[in-house]
Amino acid sequence: MELFLFGSSFWPQIFNISKTNFELTWTCADMAQTRGVDPTTVLPRSEWQAVLCETVIETFSTMAGVVVTVPHEMSPPNLAQMTGVIGIAGQIRAIFSLRCSQKCAIAIASKMLGIAVDDPGAEKVASDAVGEVCNVVAGYFKAKIGLGDKGSLSLPTIVIGKSYTIHLGSGCERLEFPLLFEGEALWLTLDIRE
Repeated sequence: MELFLFGSSFWPQIFNISKTNFELTWTCADMAQTRGVDPTTVLPRSEWQAVLCETVIETFSTMAGVVVTVPHEMSPPNLAQMTGVIGIAGQIRAIFSLRCSQKCAIAIASKMLGIAVDDPGAEKVASDAVGEVCNVVAGYFKAKIGLGDKGSLSLPTIVIGKSYTIHLGSGCERLEFPLLFEGEALWLTLDIRE
């Protein structure tokens, strides 16, 4: 199965983010510094990967009550079983994706909803949980880099299977990194259209 992105229009879902100062704490890799950020100022692109990593860590802490960690080394998973994808349109045109195993997606849903991983409904709600994490990460990331009210998000799309490739249009800058959720690999990617 193949999924092509950047070739279709987005179904916008507008988020209203308040314009208040907030504090960022960089926790990815060796970028450990704290500073105040004015959300009305767009951060330089060189800081976006650290902000994205921080956003994902904060989102999992808030939504699932867990700490995701940065592994020492990891390569992208060859056969992810679930990928959540959400488009960002406006002053930034990008695609955020989260790839993980079915087992990991069920564990995320379990933590978010307080259901057992062996609950008969856990597998069914796993894709909704991954989609909601993508939705929150993309909206929060947009706000943190200073573009919170300058665009919209698409509805999340979930791709499930054992052998698929997601193709993007040319001219994209890719920010990507792995995280561990309860020992399971998450692979996060932001493809930014130039």
